[in-house]
Amino acid sequence: MSWVAAIVGYRGYSGAELVRLLGRHPHVTPVLLDHREDAAARPHAGTLRHAPCTPDAVRAEGISIVFLATPAEISLELAPTMLSAGARVIDLSGAFRLRTPAAYSAWYKDAHTQPDLLAEAAYGLPEFCRERIPAARLVANPGCYPTAANLAIRPLVEAGVIDRAAGVVCDAKSGVSGAGRKPSLKTSFCEVTENFSAYAVLHHRHVPEVLMISGLEEREFSFTAQLVPVARGILETIYFRTATPAGADDLLAIYARRYAGEAFIRLYPAGHLPDLHAVAHTNYCDIGVTADQATGRAVVVSAIDNLVKGAAGQAVQNMNLLLGRPEAEGLL
Repeated sequence: MSWVAAIVGYRGYSGAELVRLLGRHPHVTPVLLDHREDAAARPHAGTLRHAPCTPDAVRAEGISIVFLATPAEISLELAPTMLSAGARVIDLSGAFRLRTPAAYSAWYKDAHTQPDLLAEAAYGLPEFCRERIPAARLVANPGCYPTAANLAIRPLVEAGVIDRAAGVVCDAKSGVSGAGRKPSLKTSFCEVTENFSAYAVLHHRHVPEVLMISGLEEREFSFTAQLVPVARGILETIYFRTATPAGADDLLAIYARRYAGEAFIRLYPAGHLPDLHAVAHTNYCDIGVTADQATGRAVVVSAIDNLVKGAAGQAVQNMNLLLGRPEAEGLL
C-alpha cells in the first residue's frame, strides 16, 4: 500500500530535508504544496508534483498526511484547513507543542488562535509519547533542543538518580540551520563565522517543552542555547549531581533499560562521548556519560542532527506511526 504525503514549506531547511527523506520512502509519494509565491525553490524539489495549498487540492491529490514546515503563525492558519480536508497533520513549528494557550502566549509572546487544536494535538516524541500518536489527527513535532535534552534527561528523572535540589544545567550548542533559511543579520556569514554566541538566555521558548516531558520544574533547570559556526547539528552537555553514589556504568544501565529496542538511540561506552560528525544526516540521538562517583558529579552529552532527529526525521517517524508502518521505515 502507498500513501501521498504533502510538504508545505519545502523551501526551508527542514522542509528540504523532508523532501529528501520522503523521496526515498518505499510507501510514500511526496507532493509539494505551495502556500505562497516564491521563485527561489529548492533545486531538488523541482521534479516533484506541485499543487496549491487548498482543501480542494488536498482532496484531489488524495493526500493522507500534510507536513507543515512553516512558522508557527502559518501553521496556526493552515492546520485547521488541512484537517478539514481530511488529511492528518504533522506540524514542525511550535504552534501545537505546549499544553495551554497561556503557556504558548507566555513563551511565544503571541495569542494562540486554535485552542481546541492545541488541546487535541499529540506531542510527537515517539520514545516517550508513542501511545497517543497513531490515533492522532494532529501531531506536534518536538523542537530540536528539547528532543536532545529530553532523551538524555527523562530516563534519569524517572529513575530518581538526579539530585534535583542541586539543579540540572543544559549547555546546548546548535548549527546555524536551526535558525531557518530566512536571511538575518545574526545568522549571516560574517556574524557567525569565527564566532560563538549565546542567545535567549533564561527565556528560550524550547524550555517549557523540556519541562513538560522531562518532569523537571523550571527552578530545577538552567538552559542556555548557543550558536556555533557549523551548518547542522546539536550537541548538549548536561551537568547534574547524583542523588546517591552512581558511576557512569550505573547511569548507562538506566538508559539501556529505558531504550531497549529503540531504533534511534545509541549509547556510548562509559567515558566515551558523541560528537556532531557521528549523527550528521541521521535520525539517531547519541548519548554518552561520564561520572565521578566520589563527588556525585555527572555529565551526559546528547547529540542529534537538528534537521533530522530534531525535525524532518522525527516527523517521518511520526508519519510511520500514523500510517501503521514500521517506525524506522525510510530512515535507516
